[in-house]
Amino acid sequence: MTPTHTDPLPRFPFDTASALEPPPQWAEFREKCPVAHVALASGDQATLITRYDDVKTVLSDPRFTRPTPADDAARVADTESGGIFNSEMATVLPQHGEAHITWRRTLGKWFTAKRMNALRPGMAAMAEQLIDEMVAKGAPGDLKAGVAFPLPVWVICDMLGVPDTDRDRFAHWSDVMLSMTRYTQAEFDAAQQEFGRYMGGLIAGKRAEPGDDILSALLPEGWPDPMLIATGIGLLIAGHETTANMIAKMVAMLLADRSRWEALLADPSLVRTAVEESLRLDANAGVGMMRYLGEDFEVGGTVLPRGTTAMCSMAAANRDERAFGNAAEMDLGRSPNPHLAFGAGAHACLGQPLARTELQVVLEVLLRKLPSLELAVPADELRRVEGLAVGGLRELPVRW
Repeated sequence: MTPTHTDPLPRFPFDTASALEPPPQWAEFREKCPVAHVALASGDQATLITRYDDVKTVLSDPRFTRPTPADDAARVADTESGGIFNSEMATVLPQHGEAHITWRRTLGKWFTAKRMNALRPGMAAMAEQLIDEMVAKGAPGDLKAGVAFPLPVWVICDMLGVPDTDRDRFAHWSDVMLSMTRYTQAEFDAAQQEFGRYMGGLIAGKRAEPGDDILSALLPEGWPDPMLIATGIGLLIAGHETTANMIAKMVAMLLADRSRWEALLADPSLVRTAVEESLRLDANAGVGMMRYLGEDFEVGGTVLPRGTTAMCSMAAANRDERAFGNAAEMDLGRSPNPHLAFGAGAHACLGQPLARTELQVVLEVLLRKLPSLELAVPADELRRVEGLAVGGLRELPVRW
């Protein structure tokens, strides 16, 4: 498996034959080459880590963080700057130590279980409205466009005090900034600048007239404008893109083998564990999380030299038989389920309570309102989103 100097490196992320099936290389690498050299879309070399314990070890080590432009790190995207992971946003937001802890703690107040429970009724009402609108248009419908995308956009816009009527604009900016192969450097720079101007204008408006939202609440913290803007952009991208994709993938997984949907109809108390199992079993998760190793580090029996860009595949790790019994099987009642879908350590996903709540609410409402829901195309004909750092389905055709 280890390439010789004449062999081309395997290209990561790997291609798959089906949008809901994992690439065979995940299992192959976990077994034979858990610490492997791969080429990213940029052509740069990274070290791919695929076993559960190794991925968790690297992500949890406080010495290592996301690459910044100051690091000579591998670039994810095929543009000159290397995309969002190597962008200026990485320098504006604190990545290390006490400043990073303070930043997370300040934002974390908005993602507590108490706040999430308070948001549930509004989420459920919005989900019902979106489902009603999709049904009114007639079957088949696109559940991604009709429900999975607009719901998390509405929620994060409401939390940030951003008009959700602008959702198509920042959906486009998000796609460009998350691109690996789909947009040019000039398009990336334009999207980042336009998004920055847009967010700067919103923040200026909130200074004049604060509201009951996250951006208004951050103003008294005294953060400089570039940090406020980067935080707003980061929350807006993370708050809709990944969750919208995950809602569609979760429903697709549950309908691909309809006995799963039937099991949930028979026992709705399984919704919480079914959500966690969908997160664990996501075969279309994007690139994973990068870490720049600022010193030599041993992982999986291999010493990685200082300057290594480690690409941690949480999705591959989540199918590791060493960590999960019958790892390839979807067990709707699996508990405990210590998956790594949200990462681990100091940089674990800040908004995971929100994502979990949205996934649970959408699933509960769909089961109640559309018990006859089914895929309108065979599962192996579902089409993947290509060329972005996050994985997803282009659409989710359903009937009921």
